[in-house]
Amino acid sequence: MPYKILETEEFQTIMKEHIVKIIQYMFDNNQEFSVACEVSEVSFEPALPHEIQQSLPEITLFMLANYSFESASLESGYLSFEAGFGPENIGALVQIPITAIKQIFMGEYPILINASPSSQVEEIKEEIEEEDNSMNALLNNPENAKLLKKKKR
Repeated sequence: MPYKILETEEFQTIMKEHIVKIIQYMFDNNQEFSVACEVSEVSFEPALPHEIQQSLPEITLFMLANYSFESASLESGYLSFEAGFGPENIGALVQIPITAIKQIFMGEYPILINASPSSQVEEIKEEIEEEDNSMNALLNNPENAKLLKKKKR
């Protein structure tokens, strides 16, 4: 695959630094913005009610405006801010790992696109590799290989 270069640790480090610099630039210039991120990697404190959590799309757009923007900060690899959810405007502290941010928008214009895979993608790849190793170990035993050949008939 020609995009393997995007999976390297070096590229991921560059991308993470770029995301942090863009967000810091927005903060320094008092510019509201939005982030699209993988909601499966986002934490909410306190936890959101189940029905609200389930209603969030896989890639969710969070708008950092007004109070959310004023409460926003960058710390220890996370973008954090306070936001209200649902019709009751349930308040929660939102913490997004920098690596889960896929796009940054200023108004309707995308100003950053993160093409590196998320940590979740890496974990899935590791699980697949482990399964492949387990299958190879199973097939390397001639007795097991005979059993599998008999079953295929």
